[in-house]
Amino acid sequence: MTKNKFNPHDWLNNQSLPPNNIDPIVNYQLSSVNSNDIENVVSRIEASAIDIAPTYADWRDLGFALADALGENGRGYYQRLSRFYPNYAAAETDKQFSACLKAHGHGITIKTLFHLAKQAGISICGNASGSLAKSQNSPKSPISPAEEIEDIEDMPTFSQDIKDTLPSLLAQIVSRANSPEDADLLLLGSLTVFSACLPNVFGNYGGREVFPNLFLFVTAQASAGKGRLTLCRHLVQPIHESLKQLYAAEMEEYKRLQNEYALDKKNNEPPQEPPLKTLLIPANSSATSVYQVLNDNQGVGLMFETEGDTLANTFKSDYGNFSDGFRKAFHHEMISYTRRKDREFVELAKPRLSALLSGTPRQILSLIPDAENGLFSRFIFYYMNVRLEWLNVFADNEETLDQYFEQLGKQFYELYRILQASQPIRFALSARQQEQFNSFFAQVQKEYSNLFGLDIVASVRRLGLITFRIAMILTSLRIIDGGQISNLIVCDDSDFQSSIIMARVLLQHTAKVFGSLPTTESNAPNGQTVIRQTFLDNLPPEFDRKTYLAVAEKLKIPAKTAEKYISKFCVGGFLKHLAHDSYGKP
Repeated sequence: MTKNKFNPHDWLNNQSLPPNNIDPIVNYQLSSVNSNDIENVVSRIEASAIDIAPTYADWRDLGFALADALGENGRGYYQRLSRFYPNYAAAETDKQFSACLKAHGHGITIKTLFHLAKQAGISICGNASGSLAKSQNSPKSPISPAEEIEDIEDMPTFSQDIKDTLPSLLAQIVSRANSPEDADLLLLGSLTVFSACLPNVFGNYGGREVFPNLFLFVTAQASAGKGRLTLCRHLVQPIHESLKQLYAAEMEEYKRLQNEYALDKKNNEPPQEPPLKTLLIPANSSATSVYQVLNDNQGVGLMFETEGDTLANTFKSDYGNFSDGFRKAFHHEMISYTRRKDREFVELAKPRLSALLSGTPRQILSLIPDAENGLFSRFIFYYMNVRLEWLNVFADNEETLDQYFEQLGKQFYELYRILQASQPIRFALSARQQEQFNSFFAQVQKEYSNLFGLDIVASVRRLGLITFRIAMILTSLRIIDGGQISNLIVCDDSDFQSSIIMARVLLQHTAKVFGSLPTTESNAPNGQTVIRQTFLDNLPPEFDRKTYLAVAEKLKIPAKTAEKYISKFCVGGFLKHLAHDSYGKP
């Protein structure tokens, strides 16, 4: 770890009583605190996977706080909270806590833990059962437990790591973002709408022909900023409008021919009504209507809804339950349906549907009731951070964001027309990229299945396909920058790296949403996943049963639970059973 070394004697000699800078809300919410309260907040921090003490001073004071309240029993909590620091080392953390025990905190109490948690966006309010503890005479908190339904999270972002290597069109989009979260949001929204509008671009994945189409669900509390996704609609609006105009012209011709037929049925053939041409498909349509629109548009469509409940309510209705077709469309599997009007049986061979949804975490539950539901693994999930800062709503710009994105939409429309007129273009990874891709997903599949159980494996595997599709879209967009069009385009190295960086972050967002859904893995509840990983991190390179039980005791893990963890680690390849009562890390 790169946090400074702590010398307790120097600190005692040079420090006076620390200033009382604890949040007053924390002070009166925590007039009495018990061990259950500490466990509740630590579990919330673990569920968020956030480092609440990023600076050395915070980390030192966190050690003082736990030492003051719990003595030696605080060591396990210190390890659990410290592991989210990027350069975490169990031995150094242990040494730091021992130093804090010897020095004492000179007035630093357990309130510092709650202050640091609240600063990091973690709720310190009571849960449904009534903890955290407060005295009956304490003033009412401005954030009552009943109102504190969703915890404020601090999820990782990716835009800062890839913004300098993006294709020019995406770089222009990101330039108008007001935060890393907003940049992520606009990037994902843009990639999703573009994924429906890259005609003649395909790739081979798992021995099957696949197209760029993506499903995205952005989730956050109300007023978190997810509404800016609507800007992404402007990027494909010219395509939608051109299809509507073409349909209107064909309808005019159809009506003219219909009039001619009515006047002279003997010498004229009855005209055929033109297929409906549109890009955007309303989510509240009937199942047959959705399939018919896709069929009329040669299998292509985009569902764009800013309220996830719209699609969820449609799926629950008798007329609109096309959930099975939605799942099939992700893999371009054939969809069959009947048209009552013409008593016609229709087969939609290769549906290429993209979907962009947003909503609150509860709306995800409404759409996807449990982790086993096949819809879950087909979506990119992005869990937005809530930033409690007021943005300047009167920024002096000559053009609005809507106008800016409309102009970008015109740029993309030119690429759409080029691709529409081209021969089929196959996208592929280079041999080196394929090797790196397979290695990356083999590793994360092991890690995530070990931590979250088998229910998450489908999400990891489908994220592999999603990552391939993202790379396909990124490289296709480089055609605007003067890239060559041929029947084979190999993934640009920067686009490949960007897609892998995005995958790393999106896996964490998927895991966050996964943890909020009911799961069949009863032995892997939310808080246990991080505790299990902490246990693994604290094990030495080689050890025996006595050693791992000692580590478990420090982390307050029951002996029988520790034995189960060791067994799982061996099965998952994280540990090797070297000999009788001898284990080692590979």
